[in-house]
Amino acid sequence: MIIGCPAEVKPQEFRVGLTPAAAREAVGHGHEVLVEAGAGMGAGFADADYEAAGARIVATAAEVFDRAELIVKVKEPQAAERARLRAGQVLFTYLHLAPDPAQTHDLLNSGVTAIAYETVTDAAGGLPLLAPMSEVAGRLAPQMGAWALQKANGGRGVLLGGVPGVAPARVAVIGGGVVGVNAARVARGMGAEVTVLDRSLPRLRWLDDTFGGAFRSLYASAAATAEAVAGADLVIGAVLVPGAAAPKLVSRAQLATMKPGAAMVDVAIDQGGCFETSRATTHADPIFIEEGIVHYCVANMPGAVARTATQALSNATMPFLMALADKGWRAACEDDPHLLAGLNTHAGRLTCAPVGIAQGIDVLSPRMALKL
Repeated sequence: MIIGCPAEVKPQEFRVGLTPAAAREAVGHGHEVLVEAGAGMGAGFADADYEAAGARIVATAAEVFDRAELIVKVKEPQAAERARLRAGQVLFTYLHLAPDPAQTHDLLNSGVTAIAYETVTDAAGGLPLLAPMSEVAGRLAPQMGAWALQKANGGRGVLLGGVPGVAPARVAVIGGGVVGVNAARVARGMGAEVTVLDRSLPRLRWLDDTFGGAFRSLYASAAATAEAVAGADLVIGAVLVPGAAAPKLVSRAQLATMKPGAAMVDVAIDQGGCFETSRATTHADPIFIEEGIVHYCVANMPGAVARTATQALSNATMPFLMALADKGWRAACEDDPHLLAGLNTHAGRLTCAPVGIAQGIDVLSPRMALKL
């Protein structure tokens, strides 16, 4: 199979869909790998590294899209990239379709078979291709929040860990999943006073047992969430509904109850954001102030640490990528129901139920799509 890896074109996206190690693995399996010139530079991988792995460097993205049977990316295809997709081609990347009707429309019109990293599952009910980026984003969130709290950035001028004689900042983490746990660990490690809110009592018990009371846990009722938000210097939104738009957990009205200059980091912004006032930002212009509250809503947070993030993502995607290339997408999905769960579009049909609900589109089950 011909596997293509174009350079990412989303602003300040420095990750790349294939590492040289992944390219070497694919070539070793007998596949041809095309990499757009310069695609890996943002993550610290030179064209020569790919050539040494057996990949072929091509000059343009157009050649990658024209020749490749399987396109491997990191971020959702932008409009110019979607125009190059075609029926019979497989796209393997993050999609986050629920809050993005324009992308859904274009993918359906192209007829491409699109498999989304964020909806691939595992036997434990987890999201193995989302987890590594959730870990990275979770660990970044307190760092970005600490930066946003600096007075020069419009924040309260509060140091996350405080100093002897001065209380540390209060951090509220909404969501106790992979993002939330990593955010809480780093925020606590920076010396902050941390509260984690979640609606799963078993998850809260696990947090308490695992971390020995290093941070406070609360059941995320509306009242408890409102109280935690009002008292926080930094709020980290870490809630995910697989494949669906993120729920709005902090309203515009609640911002008036917060401390002036408090900060909010919305890690769920790829799925539409979990704060009512959130809107996607970029690494070049990461924050905005709404109702006196600093919002950090960068839609590709892990791109800031592109080398670490690329390597972590490649470790997770490689087994699935090899299955798609070795068997073809149809046989790979027939053999692995967890990979099949990643199928979002095929032959002009939507196959992801949460996206259909969010956008009012009829959905064909992934299992039925295999027959098309």
